[in-house]
Amino acid sequence: MAKKKDDKQKHVSVVTKKSLQFFEEYINNPSPTGFEYPGQKLWLDYLKPYIDESFIDNYGTAVGVINPKAEYRVVIEAHADEISWFVNYITADGLIYVIRNGGSDHQIAPSKRVNIHTDKGMVKAVFGWPAIHTRSGEKEEAPALKNIFLDCGCTSKEEVEKLGIHVGCVITYEDEFMVLNDRYYVGRALDNRAGGFMIAEVARLLKENKQKLPFALYIVNSVQEEIGLRGAEMIADRIKPHVAIVTDVTHDTSTPMINKITQGDLACGKGPVVSYAPAVQTNLNKLLIETAEKNDIPFQRQASSRSTGTDTDAFAYSNGGVPSALISLPLRYMHTTVEMIHKEDVDNVISLIYHSLLNIKKDHDFKYSK
Repeated sequence: MAKKKDDKQKHVSVVTKKSLQFFEEYINNPSPTGFEYPGQKLWLDYLKPYIDESFIDNYGTAVGVINPKAEYRVVIEAHADEISWFVNYITADGLIYVIRNGGSDHQIAPSKRVNIHTDKGMVKAVFGWPAIHTRSGEKEEAPALKNIFLDCGCTSKEEVEKLGIHVGCVITYEDEFMVLNDRYYVGRALDNRAGGFMIAEVARLLKENKQKLPFALYIVNSVQEEIGLRGAEMIADRIKPHVAIVTDVTHDTSTPMINKITQGDLACGKGPVVSYAPAVQTNLNKLLIETAEKNDIPFQRQASSRSTGTDTDAFAYSNGGVPSALISLPLRYMHTTVEMIHKEDVDNVISLIYHSLLNIKKDHDFKYSK
């Protein structure tokens, strides 16, 4: 019997048991903006069997290189940093007020457990919040930067400081990786260490399948994306790539309280997302789409009005203009501690980047007019 066109093709997993173990370890390791190095070391240790050489720049962006002597340079990129907090003010009675390091959401903070990173080691604390019993009869005050605070069990500023805590110490949530219903990966910082994981898996596939590329491939895990694409700006200037394929997360808009009219219609489990934006080079984008169609990789489309808000913008507008494109991973609950991504989407993003690289020729010219 002929297969019906609407029959769903059986999904073949790309992520292995060994690579999933690394993914879990990588997600659980904190990597706050400006303090990414421990996570970068972990990432490079995993990547090294699949590359020819590596380096880390002055601010911590980690890069693995395949075929480094080739003159034509292609980048696949993700960012390594996660949102976090800074200690900003310590009260006389030992409570701690914070400011953002990246786009941290103040509304999810109350009752969360955190780790305060100090030179003496990790200090545990909690975001306190007044009990519901004490708020009855009064106008509810919403969580805001002015009223969320940390309690580390101390009763004086001096006691806090003895623990090694000072203004400028960085703070991360302690929530860890899990698999939900054998369908979703869940954890903090899937934005965008999922991307770092996926580009590392592309390098693994190239090595295991003995693929020889006609160009130099730079696998780039950039720092400081969450505060303005800074790591990508720096590394783009150093590498001076001819092509850049960036991967990051985008919003699953199928959950409540999200307006599809303004945010688009995207969902976990329906495949990678290709973007249309001024920074996205049309001919490179067409190569991605043709690759997806040829290899039966499901994909979705997204439009951005002015900028993608990702490292794509930094690469595109560097070095006189670099053909750049974005492959996004649909994600639920961005910038929370329960970010969710679909297992099949992860496999399909890896596959799309991998097959797209195989379709890029030596000295590939993406110009509109030749």
